[in-house]
Amino acid sequence: MEELVIRDADVVDGSGDHAYRADVVVDGGRIVGIVKEAAAAGCQRPKARRELDAEGLVLAPGFIDMHAHSDLALLRDPDHSAKAAQGVTLEVLGQDGLSYAPVDDRTLGEVRRAIAGWNGPGDDVDFDWRSVGEYLDRLDRGIAVNAAYLVPQGTVRALVVGWEDREATPEELDRMRRLVAEGMEQGAVGMSSGLTYAPGMYAREAELTELCRVVAGYGGYYCPHHRSYGAGALEAYAEVVALAREAGCALHLAHATMNFGVNGGRAPELLALLDEALDAGADITLDTYPYTPGCTTLVALLPGWAGEGGPEETLRRLADEAAAERIRHHLEVTGSDGCHGVPVEWGTVEISGVGDPALDEYVGRTVLESARARGVSPWTVARELLLKDRLAPTILQHVGHEENVRAIMRHRAHTGGSDGVLRGAKPHPRAYGTFPHYLGHYVRELGVLSLEECVAHLTSRPAARLRLPDRGLVREGYRADLVLFDPDTVAAGSTFERPRTLPTGIPYVLVDGRFAIEDGRRTDELAGRAVRRAPR
Repeated sequence: MEELVIRDADVVDGSGDHAYRADVVVDGGRIVGIVKEAAAAGCQRPKARRELDAEGLVLAPGFIDMHAHSDLALLRDPDHSAKAAQGVTLEVLGQDGLSYAPVDDRTLGEVRRAIAGWNGPGDDVDFDWRSVGEYLDRLDRGIAVNAAYLVPQGTVRALVVGWEDREATPEELDRMRRLVAEGMEQGAVGMSSGLTYAPGMYAREAELTELCRVVAGYGGYYCPHHRSYGAGALEAYAEVVALAREAGCALHLAHATMNFGVNGGRAPELLALLDEALDAGADITLDTYPYTPGCTTLVALLPGWAGEGGPEETLRRLADEAAAERIRHHLEVTGSDGCHGVPVEWGTVEISGVGDPALDEYVGRTVLESARARGVSPWTVARELLLKDRLAPTILQHVGHEENVRAIMRHRAHTGGSDGVLRGAKPHPRAYGTFPHYLGHYVRELGVLSLEECVAHLTSRPAARLRLPDRGLVREGYRADLVLFDPDTVAAGSTFERPRTLPTGIPYVLVDGRFAIEDGRRTDELAGRAVRRAPR
């Protein structure tokens, strides 16, 4: 007898088609039967060792978070309710060109320092891997939800070239090609870049194109955080569209937003650019989070030259009066590339987390508010925080536009991604709320998307991008990664004031046929595993 039958569910199957009533049977981690309108037809209903009454609940494929920063959180926090409680059953890691494989001992230390703001310093993690394959093997020991991985181009560059702003030599480019190929062979689904983060930002178009050719050869995709989301945003989008097409590589645009004052109401220009490329045959998708503020590290706002040489050199420059003044001028007057070419507005930069508890008083306040309270300049506050906390502070940046958010989420290439940074005392609520916020706010309350459309954006579209043949739909033979939610009550509990509050209206989540969330509570199941690239 099968393990589980979910009775009388309103199935929104991920295809975009209308919902239907059905009994769904799960066994061995897969969907083994779907009996539509069983009760109404009076036919023999399927039996199982356990029956779950889903009356009034929507059954959908588990949500796929196309942009996650859980690279260490999945290892240190077996509970991982931040994502599991949202109905997320698969996360894509290795984002923005910086993560923890492939590395050597030197590069690992540098990367840990560089992205401590995203993931913490990692002192509580045993870094017993160096290659992409070894990291995926580590995930296979058991994690809360499934995870796929992108080869981080910035980490590859740090490993081969270092943190210098220069062109790679032919020999270095050959080695980077080999490292990307090895990562793809070991199971990565593509390659990411962080083109406003050192050292990935130092790569020229030709270098990125060559690496994308390698990715394309394995059927993977390129996922860039491109060079600007502010001044020059459209040019930055056009750059990555052109280089991906030149390389013959599929393209997935990370957190594809149009931010800062210069881009209010300009989403249609971005979508026209993408539609032109799509109509010409380009393979392009994108992800967004359903909020206006962004989230990154405070050090990310600095000009690119300040990161040359690695994190220790950045700290040395910040401690030097002349270099610090030059950094300030780029930030506040000319507009640094780290701040997307726009002079920083300190009143929009809210400190969301610090590494040193002695600095907690700054959390939840903008840099401008703290500066006024102390009677000093905003740059003085920002510089002191970076030095005292050794580059660890994270920030919210309140620079988005609601009309852009809504326009982009309607697009035919759109998928969902939280870009969720889970550390810090006051993280962005998107880390805990992205997927129920789509369903509750943008579907039920605003009607920006229909329920069927939205579920497709969060399930089958990302599964297609990841080339996963048995995920993203409620179909017989597919993996039983499933979520049941109440369409009338599903909502993000997280807010900017209480960002770690779990969502409501999602009572059941299954990962590989096992309950990760049952009756609204996290179980002790660790059914997640690494999801490796499907062979071509």
